[in-house]
Amino acid sequence: MNCSKNPDFVLSGLSSDPDKMQLLFSLLLALYLLSLSRNVLLLLAIGADLHLHTPMYFFLSQLSLVDLCFTTTTAPRMLEALWTSSRSISFSECLAQLNFFALFANMDNLLLTAMAIDHYAAICHPLHYPLLMIPCRCGLLVGGSWEVAHSDSLIQTLMLTRLSLYTNLKIPHFFCNFGPLFRLSCSDTHLTKDLMMVLTGLLGISPLLCIISSYVHIFLAVARVPSAQGKKKALATCTSHLSMVILFYSSVFATYLKSPSASHASGELGAVVLYTLVIPTLN
Repeated sequence: MNCSKNPDFVLSGLSSDPDKMQLLFSLLLALYLLSLSRNVLLLLAIGADLHLHTPMYFFLSQLSLVDLCFTTTTAPRMLEALWTSSRSISFSECLAQLNFFALFANMDNLLLTAMAIDHYAAICHPLHYPLLMIPCRCGLLVGGSWEVAHSDSLIQTLMLTRLSLYTNLKIPHFFCNFGPLFRLSCSDTHLTKDLMMVLTGLLGISPLLCIISSYVHIFLAVARVPSAQGKKKALATCTSHLSMVILFYSSVFATYLKSPSASHASGELGAVVLYTLVIPTLN
């Protein structure tokens, strides 16, 4: 096969059966519209109600904004492929989609971490909370997250531009992803993979450890609360966030922490649909 620095690909991760394509289109369109409407309404509600201008809802509004962009990175292209059966994608389009996908996935990760820190400050240090989570500090936390996420996604995308890839091959996915592109490479990818593993470790595992540490301290603090009603009230503020964290990381791990032999399994595509469409809808 020929190698090229700018090849075209075919996204083959979705069914080619006309009946299944129609069903998938209807289901995924409904999920996409539901995700858009619910996150837009959440942004409008937070912006309009002065009582919601608090750190918790500030982080939640940022998460809604990121989720809007995250679903829009993959869903429209996927819906177009189902509607028109046109599944070809150029390398430049693939790189653009990869860059934005990595950016918003990183932001989801970092914002969930920021929200865990906010819950930790509110429950473990309630008297100092107004001083710890001042608007300026919250803004710096979100702004720093955007800068880190952007730098990481840009570095990973630039790494792929150095690879030569086989031409006219199918990507067993419904959007461009790093794993399938590495499998289509006809150049040595060991150094690139190692560097990306380091980046993934720094920006993927570190926030997860921070979230786990925050919740360990939260549960210890709640255990010391004397009244059952007080414990219930404290835990109620964390339930939805903890549910999002479990769903997000379990679907990500199901997608990426697998053996190469399972890389094309339908379960992987289901997990990707979960964290690209379903989880943003549950925001």
